[in-house]
Amino acid sequence: MKKIILITAVFALFASCASTNSTTVAVGETKSKVIKTLGNPVRTLDNNQNGEILVYADQIFEDGSSSIAGSNYWRYNFVYINKEGKVTSTRQEKQNYTPQAIDSAKQAGLYQLTAK
Repeated sequence: MKKIILITAVFALFASCASTNSTTVAVGETKSKVIKTLGNPVRTLDNNQNGEILVYADQIFEDGSSSIAGSNYWRYNFVYINKEGKVTSTRQEKQNYTPQAIDSAKQAGLYQLTAK
């Protein structure tokens, strides 16, 4: 019984640390530090010849509902990593589509529109 409680507590701690809205990363940080801070991304996209885009997402539910059917939107945090493994910019947005529906070509094109 004690093991079950301990495992549940550890899982809850890890799940709470992976939220995209609680932590941000700075330009110039390494990819490994981003992953250590934010956890593993839900997707990694190719950023053409510039490197890669780490995609972090949280599904937000209306009125505190935890039902999948009652979902409102997804909160995304895009972290752009250059060929040297450093953060060049980040971008946050809210969308109605799931992480699997992200168009990598469109996100790579938005690289020029992100805050640096």
